[in-house]
Amino acid sequence: MPVVTSSLSNDQQNKLLSLLGHVRLHLLYKASIHGYTAAAFHSRCDIQGPTVIAAYNGAGFVFGAYTSKDYTQSKEEVSDKEAFLYSISAEGHKPLKISGITGKCAFTDADSGPDYGALVFLHEDKPAVKSNPGTSFNFKDTEMHGDNLELTDFEVYRVEDLGDLLAKPWRNIQWTDEKKQQLTKAVLNYQPAIKTVHQARVLLVGPVGAGKSSFFNSINSAFRGNMTSQAIAGTAESSVTTQFRTYTIKAGKGGGAVPLILCDTMGLEENPDAGLDIEDLVSIYKGHIKDRYQFNSSGPLLADAPGYKKSVTLSDTIHCVVYVVDTCKASILSQKMRDKFAAIRKKTNQLGIPQILLMTKVDEACPLVGEDLKNVYRSTYIQKMLSDSLGIPLNCVLPVKNYSQELELEQDTDTLLLAAVEQMLNYADNFFENQSVGLALEELLVTAQKQDCLTVGIYESAKLLNV
Repeated sequence: MPVVTSSLSNDQQNKLLSLLGHVRLHLLYKASIHGYTAAAFHSRCDIQGPTVIAAYNGAGFVFGAYTSKDYTQSKEEVSDKEAFLYSISAEGHKPLKISGITGKCAFTDADSGPDYGALVFLHEDKPAVKSNPGTSFNFKDTEMHGDNLELTDFEVYRVEDLGDLLAKPWRNIQWTDEKKQQLTKAVLNYQPAIKTVHQARVLLVGPVGAGKSSFFNSINSAFRGNMTSQAIAGTAESSVTTQFRTYTIKAGKGGGAVPLILCDTMGLEENPDAGLDIEDLVSIYKGHIKDRYQFNSSGPLLADAPGYKKSVTLSDTIHCVVYVVDTCKASILSQKMRDKFAAIRKKTNQLGIPQILLMTKVDEACPLVGEDLKNVYRSTYIQKMLSDSLGIPLNCVLPVKNYSQELELEQDTDTLLLAAVEQMLNYADNFFENQSVGLALEELLVTAQKQDCLTVGIYESAKLLNV
């Protein structure tokens, strides 16, 4: 399926936003992609809260309707004092805004296309509008749509209130070079709680396009000191990453390895037969899948297949799982995707692996954060998006901005990225600390056997384990 993008020009979007206030628009439905039918409209736009319609015609008009109410197919008339019709023309400097007629309903919540009386969109399941001014709303046809009722496209956006900046940040962070250097030093000096493990292994899991590969590239850039693009990243409907990859990060060009391995996987997809398989995910958790294993859409990796690592140690297993979600899309994740996340979380909890939620693209999700990344913990909108995400406690949710178009490193971006890495290492230590002494001793025995050092005594083993 093609990538769904808005047809609004910057000028048209700015004019529409001038009518709506301090909000952002999230595209829910595009008829040229999803179909010019009432069923397609309702499948994507019902129970989405405040929405605005953008209808396009060949005369250069963008016109539509805003409502603060839900579409529910209740077959009842809905009153909404905040509802209005609008029109943006190529020649007009200001958008036209038409309020409803006093005492009249805003729209009829039927199973047809959006019916605002004076304007009925997707009329008869066609790319057309029925115009009947004077019914609920009054306007001149020439001013509203130029007497052109044939649509070239039709979109519906959810209108999301950005709120104001909080007086105080809800999470404290120092935006200084000293803090950045402190975080860098903390990561470089990290030592796992179990001495036989030298690097924490962190797995990135998330939907297609969430920014997993971009996160690794951004972290690698922060430690390298210049922009890098080692992991393949991009925008596509299916996962750009098709292999299981383990990435070691170097501290500077030619420098030593950072005590962290970031593991990247295929993106999650709604279709149960597409994207990362949960059985493959469990094999990754347990350390059985080798680096560069090519995922197979026909089924999970079997124990007797090439690419399956039978002999593993604690160093091969995953010590922390990081779910990566695009903040711009967090609130409209489909139920299928939420169910998939729930199934993964359940399996991860059973294995006792700590979990973090990484929210990417915070600068795109909120214009106030886009203007100044330091607003990320003062943004009412970002706080709401983070607190509503996947049922994960807020103290396990970390917002970040990946490098995507920059050519130079930025201190504030690095600070958020490094703070996220530090938290991942802290959670990895929680995993190590929760391991039984028996499991750790078992690993020591495997190591001793490989080194023909079977004379290592229990006392020495305990000393190595700090117990």
